[in-house]
Amino acid sequence: MTRVAIVTGGTRGIGAAISKALKAAGYKVAANYAGNDEAAARFRAETDIATYKWDVGDFDACAAGVAEVEKDLGPVDILVNNAGITRDGFLHKMTRDQWSSVIRTNLDSLFNMTRPVIGGMRDRGFGRVIVISSINGQKGQIGQTNYAASKAGDIGFVKALALEGAAKNITANVIAPGYVLTEMVAAMDSKVLETRVLPLIPTGRLGQPEEVARAVLFLVSDDAGYITGSTLTINGGQHMV
Repeated sequence: MTRVAIVTGGTRGIGAAISKALKAAGYKVAANYAGNDEAAARFRAETDIATYKWDVGDFDACAAGVAEVEKDLGPVDILVNNAGITRDGFLHKMTRDQWSSVIRTNLDSLFNMTRPVIGGMRDRGFGRVIVISSINGQKGQIGQTNYAASKAGDIGFVKALALEGAAKNITANVIAPGYVLTEMVAAMDSKVLETRVLPLIPTGRLGQPEEVARAVLFLVSDDAGYITGSTLTINGGQHMV
């Protein structure tokens, strides 16, 4: 039976690369997105991957979205929690909304999305949960107390979930990318990239979304069944302290 995967934030950037890689490997893929209908329609037309719109920060919306996916494609075996946002600002100037919106989308979403699928995974004796965290959740970043807190929380969530799921053949792992060439990174000032970002990366280049996607493919495979509770860094050798 073909396994079913949900990728949150799955129509753009790293998420799109993950969705495409999973489909190419033979999985049934549901790509979730939050708001960009035009980008989702373009992605669907280019890839023939099913797209579903809901807010991962809303528990009821996630439950309804998962139910729709399972009705269309079958029980969810693989969940890639990739969706994330930034609302940067120094803490002394950060608004409550900047804080709560990031925590809601980047951290609350892990509960909102995993809760509706974990019971079925336990019943079937198989599951793969992958969370896309960030190097900034490991080392921190100026102007990102909200984002760093959410991404560090992702790692703690996975470590606990891995312990709970191990006896049921459910693995949970984190991928923590460094700077990857997505729309968000491409929008950065080129001078900042050249003078402040690239010099910190020993490989001297940005990562590619497809490099993260290939790591996801391995971690969701049967070959990775003994790997759980781990954090895989994909950052070109960038130091985390």
